[in-house]
This record gives sequence, structure tokens and C-alpha cells, in this order.
Amino acid sequence: MKLPERAERLAWLTGFTGSAGAAIILQDEAHVFTDGRYTLQVRAQTDPAVFTPQDLMANPPHQWLAENLKPGMRIGFDPWLHTVRGAKQLASACSGADAGLVPVERNLVDAIRNDLPAQPLEPVAIHPFEFAGETPRDKIGRIAEAVRDEKADAAILTDPASICWLFNIRGNDVSHTPLALAFAILPVEGDPVLFIDKRKLPIRTAAYLTQLATLRPPSEFDDGLRELGAKGGAVLIDPALTARKIADELQDAGARLVEASDPVRLPRACKNAAEQAGARNAQRR
Repeated sequence: MKLPERAERLAWLTGFTGSAGAAIILQDEAHVFTDGRYTLQVRAQTDPAVFTPQDLMANPPHQWLAENLKPGMRIGFDPWLHTVRGAKQLASACSGADAGLVPVERNLVDAIRNDLPAQPLEPVAIHPFEFAGETPRDKIGRIAEAVRDEKADAAILTDPASICWLFNIRGNDVSHTPLALAFAILPVEGDPVLFIDKRKLPIRTAAYLTQLATLRPPSEFDDGLRELGAKGGAVLIDPALTARKIADELQDAGARLVEASDPVRLPRACKNAAEQAGARNAQRR
């Protein structure tokens, strides 16, 4: 899966174009972390005078920080790009070294790019019932009950695959993967809220989604989180998928967080007859 060009920050900064990696940039040194697939590629694509290759699996960033930070150092991170679980690992590593982990208001790579691409605006299509095998209303009701079972009043959905499955839509914001980028709030009672750029919605798709959810632009997602948090209820988040910033916004507004797996992940993995037939037909083609 290739990220949208706007999100290819590691490639822009270091030259490394592999599908998995990370970087730590200090004032006088820089390190690029990749797994064993890219041992040769990372050395070919990055400047050895600037970047030191590191093993992402044997010596992940949080472990490297714990072993190399000096007391008093402050490490900046973008809370939109690190999950709740990942940020906890980084914070623990920094704390153990008597250093600090500092969320930044603006992504530091974006701040220095003079060629920052626009967000993808590929059209969103309706995934037909004959291939989905279940209506989105039935799916929404089923997932809402799963959220209720977790003693939560609402769930935050951040995985595009879960959102596309839930609403029976497909997109092309991500190369080679039929995903439309969006966020969603799924309450136990009432309609979901789908945060998606309406410029991606043809008339028919927009009319279809309007019957299923309240549509709001992604720029209002922060507002939606604060509004939800202000209700003071319990909100389900998946710590492995939810950005630290989302958790902070909810808690700051008054929500109580319930950490659990994305409630859509298992249901979308359990294929119904129509989905199984689609997989078989795809293999035949």
C-alpha cells in the first residue's frame, strides 16, 4: 500500500521510499529505521553522511531513545501521526532517560516543505449490495451493539478500511487499495457522523451517505471530538489505531476513554457469502 503523496514525509526528508520506516532527527545526528526487507535499499537511497541506518525490529525507535537520550533533552512528535499506544512507548522511553516527549502543533516536515501536495480528492463510489452482502444500516446497528457491549456510548473510527466496509463505499485515495480517507464517530444511539471531504462525493454517493450519517468536512473533526467529549460519556478508541491527538481532544473535553479493539475489524474480517464469492471471483480473474 502506497501512502498519498502528501503523507510521504519520510521519503521527502530522507530519500528512503520503502513501505515501512521511521526517523529520529536530533540536532547533530539523524537515524533511519527500516526492517530487513530494506537493508540494501535504505543505504542506497539515503546520504550516509547524514543518516545512520537502524534496525526497526531489533532496535525500534523507543528502544533507541531509551538507550541514547541525554537528561534534559526534549523530543518533538506529531500527535496526529503517533497512536496512543505508540506515544506511550515513546513517552516511557523519554521518561526513563530523564528526557521529555513534546507534542508539536504543526508537523515539522510540513512546516519546511515548499511543495506540500494537496490532500487526495478521488471520487467515492457506492459498493453494491450484491458484493457487500449486507446493508450499511444493518452493519451500523450491529457495530453499535458491539460498542454498547464495551460499556461505551460511542466509538471513534480511524481505519479507512473499517469506515469503507461499514458504509459500503470504496475510494482511490490510497494507491492500489480501494480506500476513501475519512474519520467517523459511531454513537450507540443516533446516526453516525462521517467526516469526509464532500468534493470527493458524486451526487449519487452524497445522497446515499446523507441517508446513513451526518456528513461534516474533515476540518471539523476536532470540533466533533470536543462536542462528543463535552457530553461526558465513555468513548471507545483502539489504542493501536487512534492518534494520540484524538485521545487528548476527547479527554480534555471531558470524555472517559475505553480502550478496546476497533469494533469493525473482526466483523469485516468474517466474510459473508457474498464477500467470499467476490474473493473467489477476484482470484479467478
